[in-house]
Amino acid sequence: MQPVPRGLRAVPGQRRGGRPPLTAGPLFAEALDTAFRAAEATAGAVDPTVGASVSALGYDRTFASVRPEDVRPAVVLRPAGLRGVRWDPATRRLRLAAGVALDLGATAKALCADRAARRAAEACGRGVLVGLGGDLSAAGEPPEGGWQIEVADVHSAPSSPDRPVVSIRAGGLATSGTAARSWRRGGRVLHHIVDPATGDVPPPVWRTVSVAAADCVEANTEATAAVVLGSAAPERLRRRGLPARLVRVDGSVLTLGGWPPDRPGRRENSRGDDQEP
Repeated sequence: MQPVPRGLRAVPGQRRGGRPPLTAGPLFAEALDTAFRAAEATAGAVDPTVGASVSALGYDRTFASVRPEDVRPAVVLRPAGLRGVRWDPATRRLRLAAGVALDLGATAKALCADRAARRAAEACGRGVLVGLGGDLSAAGEPPEGGWQIEVADVHSAPSSPDRPVVSIRAGGLATSGTAARSWRRGGRVLHHIVDPATGDVPPPVWRTVSVAAADCVEANTEATAAVVLGSAAPERLRRRGLPARLVRVDGSVLTLGGWPPDRPGRRENSRGDDQEP
């Protein structure tokens, strides 16, 4: 029997080859709804059922404990997709098919940032910017010139005057990429973003993708989808009219949807023309 995750309560029912049905608490139900909407909005490019696939590739513990190098080959496990999930938002009842494990990494942290920003702005009556591991959400009245944000491949890297700086006044900005969490298995470089269509890491097209959107959930969903979609990502972002900065694996940069061209150390706003160096 699998342990009941925090925030869930077991309810009577037969296993039928999967886990017992569970009833989610309100907060976890919101996180599930958000993840399932992201899957639908991206036509499955962002899918919360990749948990077992990420684990099979080697990310099966806290990242600090993941062995950076292993001669054993990685195991590629294609996820079941949403057909492996039964979710009733009215009753908050969840059932997972056998072998299905959820990974809400593409949406849950961004959802926390959005919730925290709204609550903090309401509590203090001022504008706030919340950052959670590279996921940023702004709420309330911004400072003059907007919130100034330095863009980097790794959010925890020390500040540098050589990096581009953009500003946002509201909504969210998120960066997804492969630079911060990667490891090697059987001579292959792997990372935490999985293509749900294959269960493997996507072909290496983008090193990082930064997207600005109406909220952090949408921003991080679209940034993650872009890494998965690879060369098809720019067209999707153009159709959606979202400002984005995409860094190729060779370090060259593509900006879309009004994201300003890179000018290190300058304070830029989020409007401008598409630029492809």
